[in-house]
Amino acid sequence: MAKDCHKQFSVKTQSVFEDSPIPLDKWLTAVWLVVNCKNGISSYEIMRDLKVTQKSAWFMLHRIRLALRDGNWGKLGEDGGPVEVDEVFIGPKTKTMHASKRLKAKKGMHDYPKAIVFGMLDRDARKVRAKVVPDVKRETLQNEILNQIAGGSTVYSDRYQAYDLLAAHEYIHETVTHIREYVRGQVHTQGIENFWSLVKRGLRGTYIAVEPFHLDRYLDEQVFRYNNRATKDNPLNDADRFALAVSQISGKRLTYAELTGKVGETRPV
Repeated sequence: MAKDCHKQFSVKTQSVFEDSPIPLDKWLTAVWLVVNCKNGISSYEIMRDLKVTQKSAWFMLHRIRLALRDGNWGKLGEDGGPVEVDEVFIGPKTKTMHASKRLKAKKGMHDYPKAIVFGMLDRDARKVRAKVVPDVKRETLQNEILNQIAGGSTVYSDRYQAYDLLAAHEYIHETVTHIREYVRGQVHTQGIENFWSLVKRGLRGTYIAVEPFHLDRYLDEQVFRYNNRATKDNPLNDADRFALAVSQISGKRLTYAELTGKVGETRPV
């Protein structure tokens, strides 16, 4: 207890672990598993490994994902690029739906609209950014590019019309038409599409069903692992990723009411 303010505090205070009765050793084990499992780890696996309830494990994972969010958002392509941009729709597969739901989906009547995610990959820095966006209109996507990619950079995209006016904003814009080709020399979006495959593999193989309301945090988790993976120029190991994740836990807080959007919900212990 602090003598001046007479308030209880611990090493968890002012971190994503704050106000949690779960021991710190279990929290740190969970962080290690999240940052070092390539396809992520489910709440049921955390439940079995750490001997906590599934509800608590789910809450722990979302708090850890908040810690993994990178707050350093300098612009990509500061040295001129190149930067790949692409958008992807994430949601249930039509072919796995019940026949009645599949029929509604074909008619545009289903209740499971896909979430839209926009991503950018700086080839030189080997860093990716991804976030949920409300739509794929020109204004939405180009505002993201203007806010996050330095002017004068080379931007590679597909032929989607929302990217048509990038050259007017001082970008060098090159495109590929996927109907005819996927790669033309250095002009391609294979890097960001590889990231999409990792995201989908984790969502479908590990987490199975993710609500659009929570998708941004799952993206933060995958972005962290991708940006801190071991490469020839950046030989990070498991301990390095763990240390980086732990260094980002302070000053962040996520309550159960904020997570679920249900004020007054009983918090898991």
